[in-house]
Amino acid sequence: MVHVATTYCPSIARRCVDVERDDRNHIDICHAYAPAQRCRVPERPMAFCIDRYEYPDREGAHPARMVSWYEAQSTCETRGKRLCWASEWTAACEGPDHTPFPYGWVRDHDRCNVDNFYIDPDRSYGGKGPLLMYSRDAGVREAELARLDQSVPSGSLESCRSGFGVYDMTGNVDEWVTSDRPPREQSKWSGLKGGGWGHVRSQCRATTASHDPSFSYYFVGFRCCSDAGDAAPWTPAAGTMPAPPVEPHDYAPDEASYEGAAGPSKKKFSRTGHKE
Repeated sequence: MVHVATTYCPSIARRCVDVERDDRNHIDICHAYAPAQRCRVPERPMAFCIDRYEYPDREGAHPARMVSWYEAQSTCETRGKRLCWASEWTAACEGPDHTPFPYGWVRDHDRCNVDNFYIDPDRSYGGKGPLLMYSRDAGVREAELARLDQSVPSGSLESCRSGFGVYDMTGNVDEWVTSDRPPREQSKWSGLKGGGWGHVRSQCRATTASHDPSFSYYFVGFRCCSDAGDAAPWTPAAGTMPAPPVEPHDYAPDEASYEGAAGPSKKKFSRTGHKE
């Protein structure tokens, strides 16, 4: 694990100087920020430990996928860890210089695994049944997950590393965290950070709050955190919905296979949605 000791700004003011409106996902994607910022509230000291790589926290391993918040938290607990608070995750991503992307001020899809072209999931029964990725037939399920998979091995992109030395915090797979803000939308006490490998926001601050904690998907994974013995544990803001306790259980005992995986698309989304 990586020990992170830093200060964290709960409410930061930055100015986006290059914004793209993504109507398909109903989001704004900021491609560049002015290299200046201010904290609207007093900064807080923070110290914790975080996995250097996405679970299973091993360089070159395939990141875990298809896990819910409950399963991710349970799996972390089997290792004496827990899911990261969203603020811890953000702090590790922004690095000691508190930049909006782990590598700086300008979004760059050559640095991290983002902007791949979408592959449509298949459904059973001629497109009218449930998604094949949720099939109870392991062979059907794994074949579909491989066809959809556009991840890269954890830590394989040296350029996708934060100033604290934590890899793949934007792109590759979306990562479960525990929210330390009042509950929003469907997410309750949970959230997803970092974005997947597609054309998404892929910055440190953004949190997806539109999925409930039982949600699982083919580009949803996680990494674990733990308290640092030399500092008081991070405490959430008042009004935060407490996460329920879970029983430790390893829901990702076997590394996911790369066999037959699609891999990143050779072309990437450009600013206009066309191939580069």
